[in-house]
Amino acid sequence: MAAFAQPRDRSATIGLRFDYLAPAPAGAAICYPFLLRAFHAMVGTQAATPSPLAIVAATLILIVAFFVPFLALALAGRPDANPGARRLAYAAGTTPTLFVLLGVVQALIHSPLPDELVWSVLWLVIAIWSQTAGHPAATMRPTVGRWRIVHGMTAALLSLFVTFHLANHLFGLIGPEPHAAVMKIGRVVYRSGVGEPLLVAAMLFQIGTGLFLAWRWSAAPQRFHRTFQVASGAYLSLYILGHMNSVFIYARTFLGIPTDWNFAIGAPTGLIHDAWNIRLLPHYALGVFFVLSHLASGFRVVLIAHGVNGGAANRLWGAGVAASAVISAAIIAGMCGVRVR
Repeated sequence: MAAFAQPRDRSATIGLRFDYLAPAPAGAAICYPFLLRAFHAMVGTQAATPSPLAIVAATLILIVAFFVPFLALALAGRPDANPGARRLAYAAGTTPTLFVLLGVVQALIHSPLPDELVWSVLWLVIAIWSQTAGHPAATMRPTVGRWRIVHGMTAALLSLFVTFHLANHLFGLIGPEPHAAVMKIGRVVYRSGVGEPLLVAAMLFQIGTGLFLAWRWSAAPQRFHRTFQVASGAYLSLYILGHMNSVFIYARTFLGIPTDWNFAIGAPTGLIHDAWNIRLLPHYALGVFFVLSHLASGFRVVLIAHGVNGGAANRLWGAGVAASAVISAAIIAGMCGVRVR
């Protein structure tokens, strides 16, 4: 009878059960396209001359947009998050590249619905799924078999193409003509009848094994370096998939246009002053940053496995991440019109 006379306060129990940070990644992802829209409202078209205040506001908005995947990465590293919340955070870390993929698919199917509407509904569905579907927890070192080793070996081979491809884009700082000249040399190999199918097959293999490894590792909380490696790998998997869709299906098949410098920078309007193209700026910048820092993460694992001191390996990783950011900024600067003579 005492239990009826003094009802139990269930609010504390409910509060413990509900993870208020769990939906935060989805909320940040939903805000992302509206941040880009706000940026465009500040800078306007090429014909417009924004005021200094508008430039400052646009810069701050773009910084916040870039912060979205890193917020998701931080939330993915929470030790008390359940597997569903953790996987939602990893998914939100792919926001910039996933939004580009969505936009291209929308164009391919001639969707009458605004990208922002489809995007918001998509993330609401993902958020609900993450909290209702069964996500059994796993150990911090899940069984991944030899897939991790094979994935790393394929990545080492693909790093040759990545190195050339990014070096090619750095020539954009000199101008479109040097970029095109270097690309013409490279395409002799990676656009050949043998080279292109092998490259595509290797990329698809990396996507498949990368998503498999990300799914397995995301079942349990990981330390920072592993979390970063999983998050960057998830981003790259969708980036590569979206990039191949844009090149092979959208550009070559749907539009019938060359995938040259003008295609990459969204000419004639460019990356900054176009309401659609602005999404390409974070997409490209983080693509470059994550591909290089993901390779640095893999190299760190190899070093530690071969007896290198953890502190030294971490310092080398940090230097690699810093270099990744510098190279990414340089490539994006060239794509936005900065020239070094």
